[in-house]
Amino acid sequence: MQDWDIKSRTDLCGVCQKFFEDQEVFFSRLYFGTEGYMRYEYCPRCWDLVEDKDVGSFWKSIFLVPPPPENKEPVQKETAESLLRRLVETDDTTIRNTIYILAVMLERKRILQEQHVETRADGIKIRVYEHKKTNETFLIPDPVLQLRQLEMVQEEVVAMLSGGKEEVAQGAASVGQ
Repeated sequence: MQDWDIKSRTDLCGVCQKFFEDQEVFFSRLYFGTEGYMRYEYCPRCWDLVEDKDVGSFWKSIFLVPPPPENKEPVQKETAESLLRRLVETDDTTIRNTIYILAVMLERKRILQEQHVETRADGIKIRVYEHKKTNETFLIPDPVLQLRQLEMVQEEVVAMLSGGKEEVAQGAASVGQ
């Protein structure tokens, strides 16, 4: 059995290289050449110039612009970076654990780089991160999470990144407080 590698329809004329417009008439031609089956599309003007139309097969069609791809997700997923930026701006202390986990995720992805750790007078550690591309500085309080708390906070971060509710993250983040 022979495999046929026939190209799919193109968006432009094989002679003049003009892109077809929506609802425009065009011609497709398929013939067997030295390299196997060959397919070409022609605008009406260039089709009139083709001399050996009796070689192979041809057909007339109407070009339809393909519809834009459907957005499979009704709610756009956030990236870890966009979520971190949004949460840092809120100054909400109840989501400190979530903010910290997001910063650590971005550090592992080599987007953020820890520059320094400061300890405030009240004993809270502030981790100073720098965005590698933009050189922005992020001050992230270290909640000193216990190992037993990590799984719940990580689940919350995953839920938030996949379009979950923010209230869930706030509930999980408050576990360590």
